[in-house]
Amino acid sequence: MATVSAFSSSEWPNPNPNPSTSANTRSEEGKEHTNSLAGDLHSGISSGLPPIRTSSNQQRIPYIQDGKEDIHAATQPNSAPATVPVHGQTLIPSSNHKIPNFHSRDSSPSHLSLFHVSFNQDNGCFACGINQGFRIYNCDPFREIFRRDFENGGGIGIVEMLFRCNILALVGGGSQPQYPLNKVMIWDDHQGRCIGELSFRSEVRGVRLRRDRIIVILEQKIFVYNFTDLKLLQQIETFANPKGLCDVSQASGNFVLVCLGLRKGQVRVEHYASKRTKFILAHDSRIACFALSQNGNMLATASNKGTLVRIFNTHDGSLLHEVRRGADRAEIHSLAFSPTAEWLAVSSDKGTIHVFSITSVDNPDLITSSSRALIKGVIPKYFSSVWSLAQFRLVEGSQYIVAFGHQKNTVVILGLDGSFYRCQFDPKAGGEMTQLEYHNFVKPDDSF
Repeated sequence: MATVSAFSSSEWPNPNPNPSTSANTRSEEGKEHTNSLAGDLHSGISSGLPPIRTSSNQQRIPYIQDGKEDIHAATQPNSAPATVPVHGQTLIPSSNHKIPNFHSRDSSPSHLSLFHVSFNQDNGCFACGINQGFRIYNCDPFREIFRRDFENGGGIGIVEMLFRCNILALVGGGSQPQYPLNKVMIWDDHQGRCIGELSFRSEVRGVRLRRDRIIVILEQKIFVYNFTDLKLLQQIETFANPKGLCDVSQASGNFVLVCLGLRKGQVRVEHYASKRTKFILAHDSRIACFALSQNGNMLATASNKGTLVRIFNTHDGSLLHEVRRGADRAEIHSLAFSPTAEWLAVSSDKGTIHVFSITSVDNPDLITSSSRALIKGVIPKYFSSVWSLAQFRLVEGSQYIVAFGHQKNTVVILGLDGSFYRCQFDPKAGGEMTQLEYHNFVKPDDSF
């Protein structure tokens, strides 16, 4: 799943302006606890996503402290339990959070700063974090689904959707963040408030959601939580990761997580169903971007050189394909497989969206025996590279992410300038893509 964010390094605001509650934000090291959020966790906005609910009865909260298990019950039915420290982070269910006031739909500020855009898990929607709150849009047809503009103008730097469910993960952003940059807020849009939070000792770089997991990415560590009770399941040490790189598969029976390894150019693949870990040395230089196929069987990676994209088998780490974006260095902003893993899309700061045909990369019918011998013995690797089938050209230097649309042979492009493009490519002839529509979701009047 592609995301792009413009992170701010501004000083964190005090997460507890009321001194009497400050003790609830302290973290403790070396102790494992589990907790449950009371009330509705999921009551989906879409009938396609069955709601997942916690019990409406009084919650019983098991936790482990110093090796002994104890049971506590919430003081009221559907109330949030007390603060529970979790391995250096603090889980603080947000019963004390006031429901924020929202601006009306027509009262948005004249100037909006866009901090973050990301697709949901099936690429049917996208979310954006702005200096005033966050917004959710449908891709096809393009339309705004809802917006939340906070009265105090608090910025949101990360918005992570869970398909079309009403549960989102939020992280503050910008010079006046709505929430501290070291906290992941679990937002229930059905209630219009945060129902819980995860607090860390350093800035949150990214969040990924599955129906059964919450994954939080820090600069050099990743935390994997169970969704229903927020129990910490795993901590993973990584190489320096300021971009918050991480990807997870969405198949219910095949949970695969990919993150950076512990050395430059290395990725780590966690296969939870088979309880196996695979390390792949993908590049000689630092990893700039990677993406999983929908079933988790293939992994596309790009280095900070940005010239080549490599595709690996996640099970054995073997190199399946290598394709070339271009000859000049570029910063790769996103990689995306089509649902059937037949196509791979790439976006970079060069302003061109590329679509590669993965199935034709190793097709022997495309290369004659004489040509194959010439390629192997004489022509440098650059000239024998596999180039993109289709392209769409945008403004160079801007940040764009790309995903495949729900209509056949289409891609959807999002920019940090507020641009939305939907384009179609010819799977046989290739060449320049056809633009089907354009919108600017920061300036709605600037659309056609």
